[in-house]
Amino acid sequence: MDFFSTIVRFFQNGGPFMYPIALVLIIGLVIAVERYLVLSAAKRANANAFNRVMPLLRKRDYQGAVQMGRSDDAPIARIVAAGVARMGQSGNRDDIELAMEEGVLEAMPRLEKRTPYLATLANIATLLGLLGTIIGLIAAFTAVAEADPAEKATLLSNSISVAMNTTAFGLISAIPLLLFHAMLQTKTTELVDSLEMTGVKCLNLLTGKAPAKPAAQAAPKAGV
Repeated sequence: MDFFSTIVRFFQNGGPFMYPIALVLIIGLVIAVERYLVLSAAKRANANAFNRVMPLLRKRDYQGAVQMGRSDDAPIARIVAAGVARMGQSGNRDDIELAMEEGVLEAMPRLEKRTPYLATLANIATLLGLLGTIIGLIAAFTAVAEADPAEKATLLSNSISVAMNTTAFGLISAIPLLLFHAMLQTKTTELVDSLEMTGVKCLNLLTGKAPAKPAAQAAPKAGV
């Protein structure tokens, strides 16, 4: 209870700039949680899609792979389907690889969406804290100039202590947002790398073990 009272008093003593900093912190935390859930779901979906599509490719069931890419929201399913569809049009490895790389590039914006906002919000929280402190110090020195000389030192120290609360709160808000930003960026990079690695595995399987003729016959049946 004493800790909660201390936090409330700290917030109240910081002045009006504490409220926009708190808003920035809340927005950042919401974005961080939403991105974490989305990336975690994408990771699970890609793992499940990979486990389902590899047996299809090994069996040379290219029509099944294309149908899976149409019905599954996992990026890896769409990437493999794009490669199979291009293989039906051209058996050239480079053409198939370009089609799969295009699928990776299409998936990246959805994975990276809103994550850069966290770094921006962290900078905004820090700047708001500094701005609140500067305005608080201006008000403090203005009040001290009109105060009794015997009380100036005490009044000035108290005013500075209150003004510094906004800087402290700004840093308290910015540090976790930067940590979340770094964590989500790392998670996103791992997902993109896994898509590229999986794409290479599927590409090797398509071009190394599958003749071009069945691929060309399978793709028109899938309506690609």
